[in-house]
Amino acid sequence: MIHGFEKERFLDLPTPLHRLDNVSRDLGVDFWIKRDDLTHLGMGGNKLRKLEYLMHEALAQGATALVTVGGLQTNHGRLTAAVAARYGMKCTICAVDEWPGEVSANVLLDRIMGAEVVVQAPNGKPEDEQLLDLVHMVTEKYEAQGEKVYYIPLGGSTVTCLPGYYECAQETDRQAKEKGIGKARFFSGVGSIGTFLGLFIGFHDIGSQIDPTGIAISPFGEEKDRRIMRMFREAKEKMGLDWDAKLEDFHIERGYTRGAYNNADETVRKAVYHMARLEAVLLDPCYTGKAYAGVLEMVKEGKIAQGETVIFLHSGGQPGLNTPHHRKAFEAELMDGVHVL
Repeated sequence: MIHGFEKERFLDLPTPLHRLDNVSRDLGVDFWIKRDDLTHLGMGGNKLRKLEYLMHEALAQGATALVTVGGLQTNHGRLTAAVAARYGMKCTICAVDEWPGEVSANVLLDRIMGAEVVVQAPNGKPEDEQLLDLVHMVTEKYEAQGEKVYYIPLGGSTVTCLPGYYECAQETDRQAKEKGIGKARFFSGVGSIGTFLGLFIGFHDIGSQIDPTGIAISPFGEEKDRRIMRMFREAKEKMGLDWDAKLEDFHIERGYTRGAYNNADETVRKAVYHMARLEAVLLDPCYTGKAYAGVLEMVKEGKIAQGETVIFLHSGGQPGLNTPHHRKAFEAELMDGVHVL
């Protein structure tokens, strides 16, 4: 139990913390990677730590069906589908997105695991409102069938989920000490905020020498500033934290979003190649690849100093390599190395 929050235990933890020697030599930094892509359900990823806590709440409420939201290729949706399958529950993922004309990447995995996917093109309403309309429709259908629905919002990012990455922060701190790592910066992509905020609270609650730095993977403006402060204040109350934080205490780099969420970008693909060709570690083009591209730029810009110790969160998402618009961009760049005889 963490600060009064209980979880459903279905992960094999801790995940590994590895030094990447080739990346370290190439960048001139002491580079480590926290392998949260190696959580073992549904091809793994960071959302599973959150779902341990969300599932405890869902089961306590007697839920028989999970409903969640996201983009069509949501990693969170895939892992919600995985946990639903593990516990014999029904699952529907609601998305506001354009249909690409194929069942691939995360959508393929969602369906293999038995989840349903409801996708509707943007219709002029605010996206949040349109998503809630879909959730209402799906919930009514399930309830008419006698199911009890547990709704999980975008990314699973509620205060209930924060202990998942609170736990990860303290797990990483222990591993770092065992490996002789002292002062370090911990970099993670920031989307729906829950992972980063859990890390921030976890590291700060024990006075760790590891300082969390977020890298926004989509435009990060005043609404997200308000959201992170709302979530922190709620967490402070519900978790009984005896310390406070101001907006400026949350170090989130906002200049590496490439202008949009999940957009195909050449510099991100180059970052994916860099990691894959030096370490055989596959990143994804939406979250980890974009965050790593930001790290590479920060090294070039001197925001990350030579010799500095860096820990990078691999939050999973590799199925995104097969998302149609990303896959086609990769194919165009890589076909020159395919020799058909």
